[in-house]
Amino acid sequence: MQGSLMMDIAGTWLTAEDRQMLRQPEVGGLIIFARNIESPRQVRELCQSIRAVRPDLLLAVDQEGGRVQRLRQGFLRLPAMRAIADNHNAEELAEHCGWLMATEVLAVGLDLSFAPVLDLDHQRSAVVGSRAFEGDAQRATTLAAAFIRGMHQAGMAATGKHFPGHGWAEADSHVAIPVDERSLDEIRACDMQPFKRLAGELDAVMPAHVIYPQVDEQPAGFSRRWLQDILRGELGFDGVIFSDDLSMAGAHVVGDAGKRIEAALAAGCDMGLVCNDRGAAELALSALQRLQVTPAERLQRMRGRGHSCTDYRQAPRWSAAVAALRTAQLID
Repeated sequence: MQGSLMMDIAGTWLTAEDRQMLRQPEVGGLIIFARNIESPRQVRELCQSIRAVRPDLLLAVDQEGGRVQRLRQGFLRLPAMRAIADNHNAEELAEHCGWLMATEVLAVGLDLSFAPVLDLDHQRSAVVGSRAFEGDAQRATTLAAAFIRGMHQAGMAATGKHFPGHGWAEADSHVAIPVDERSLDEIRACDMQPFKRLAGELDAVMPAHVIYPQVDEQPAGFSRRWLQDILRGELGFDGVIFSDDLSMAGAHVVGDAGKRIEAALAAGCDMGLVCNDRGAAELALSALQRLQVTPAERLQRMRGRGHSCTDYRQAPRWSAAVAALRTAQLID
């Protein structure tokens, strides 16, 4: 059974220190970034070396498309999701994108990409912007549902982010603590709609490092009100809850990395991400060892269910999907 910490590594191969960290049962996942990637073959070999140490780890990446796309050399350059919406066959194109993205990610041995973004593009948040499908909740939901359908057809679990919506708050939670002053009723009527309508399709949700002071003084990812009462209770969501990166500035309100992962799990997260800071990951690991947290069995559902074959580009569906995106001038 996976542990409750997802961490990262510095390079394109495992060091002895990495292996020692990964052997700790409290570590349940590893996320890779652009610095860890040279080519599809190298990523495949890296994943194999990780599986040799811990076969049960969840291996993840952020491969949304557009500017958030870690796998680049030797992979399709997928469009930003916002570019899809203006096409007459946008729903079909979104499904193609979901399937293509998931197929390539699974083929190198990774389990999941943290996608899709369900935030709405209110033309306010630069960090969301074109990562969102639309500003209209109904249209965003329709396109996200198609993207998720494509992911599921490829064998990948889908993670909706960033609950209950990061599109209104202007600050970037990577470097600041964003605040969304709207009432719960306003958020329910707008930004929460994609999460509500897709709660039965999503395998996982990632909450926002945003404070909604009319609902709770804590950021959503540290809030039992948001995660337990609203996401689980009101929306009936029973999938995995991943924290967003607990090293981001938006998470610093609750203290050091040990306190952050403790607070995230206490609020209802199943797994905490601590990235780009090995010292912070070690603090989080120590906190989990002290707390003796029992990992959630639902994490097992996130393992990739697709075929990790390398000749996927020979499949008729691949050719059809790529042709459709090229016709729409969404890829080269």
